[in-house]
Amino acid sequence: MTEALPFPQDRTCPYDPPAGYQPLRDSRPLSRVTLYDGRPAWVVTGHAESRALLTDPRLSADRQNPAFPSPAPRFETLRKVRTPLLGVDDPEHNTQRRMLIPSFSVKRAAALRPRIQEIVDRLLDAMEQQGPPAELVSAFALPVPSMVICALLGVPYADHELFEGLSRTLLQSADPQEVTEARDKLEDYFTALVERKRKEPGDGLLDELIAERLDSGELGHRELVRMAMLLLVAGHETTSNMLSLGTFTLLEHPEQFAALRADPSLLPAAVEELLRFLSIADGMVRVATEDIEIGGVTIRADDGVIFSTSVVNRDGAAYASPDTLDWERSARHHVAFGFGVHQCLGQNLARAEMEIAFGALFARFPGLRLAVPAAEIPVKPAHALQGLVELPVTW
Repeated sequence: MTEALPFPQDRTCPYDPPAGYQPLRDSRPLSRVTLYDGRPAWVVTGHAESRALLTDPRLSADRQNPAFPSPAPRFETLRKVRTPLLGVDDPEHNTQRRMLIPSFSVKRAAALRPRIQEIVDRLLDAMEQQGPPAELVSAFALPVPSMVICALLGVPYADHELFEGLSRTLLQSADPQEVTEARDKLEDYFTALVERKRKEPGDGLLDELIAERLDSGELGHRELVRMAMLLLVAGHETTSNMLSLGTFTLLEHPEQFAALRADPSLLPAAVEELLRFLSIADGMVRVATEDIEIGGVTIRADDGVIFSTSVVNRDGAAYASPDTLDWERSARHHVAFGFGVHQCLGQNLARAEMEIAFGALFARFPGLRLAVPAAEIPVKPAHALQGLVELPVTW
């Protein structure tokens, strides 16, 4: 066991676990840490133990549980509302998830590929016409998933500046009041959108849920609004970070980048390896409802449990040379999307977006490179989804 380290910590390298987590890596599979408010919690860093615990019904995702841990001040504001999917347990979670599974299946993601390709090509055309340099987050990495999730949900992309700005505040602000105000404004936006769609139905998942679930009484109005908020925010913020940080990582690993450009058939494997390597959603949070014996320790009822995915996905017991990017390895059993009943619903869509976006970007700009020194590129704080604030590139 180590002394209780502060958690979370900022990354010193954008694509590696924080340097301060080395004691956690050395003392797998579980360690005690201290959160910002002084409260202790367990951090899970072993790969096998994380997969076992993420399927254990004695760990709860209910954020309204008074014992649920808060890794950062903004989490305190989130516990005040009941968040569909992410913040509820079965059977409620299972009921909500079943409503959405058909829209996020492998088959549905495959059917969306032509639309994704069209969006990607249009954005790359605009980048090429403008000429170098370009800021890749705003020009490409953010609008690709934002346009895709808007098309899937039936949300007007014309409103993207509003909801992207509110999403950033929700996920990055350290000020609880700012987070509360952003959440309320986003909820007001979707409340008005749902009412508008009830009068003038469109073509999208949100319209389907209104017609098939809301009007029948199977889904409450507030529940639908908050479900739509979650899908929109998660649907563009996560993939945006993967596209920008994935590109940066490849530019910093020229041998692997050259291999990928030489053989585009490696893209599916490369996407899985980048998901493992980057682990942008670092710090899934649960609370124990009963005592759990695992990894030689006892997690007590009401203990907070946090999964450091960046460390879990670098477990040498699960991956040989875990700190090396390797397109030949089988990385599919990573926990970048979580695991168990709460595993990311949008993972099939995210994979499709990344394969298409990376493939097209590197084919269009084979000479892509950083426009500023790597050390000058700003990164996101520890309590947010991991990624880059901006990514200046040239070609």
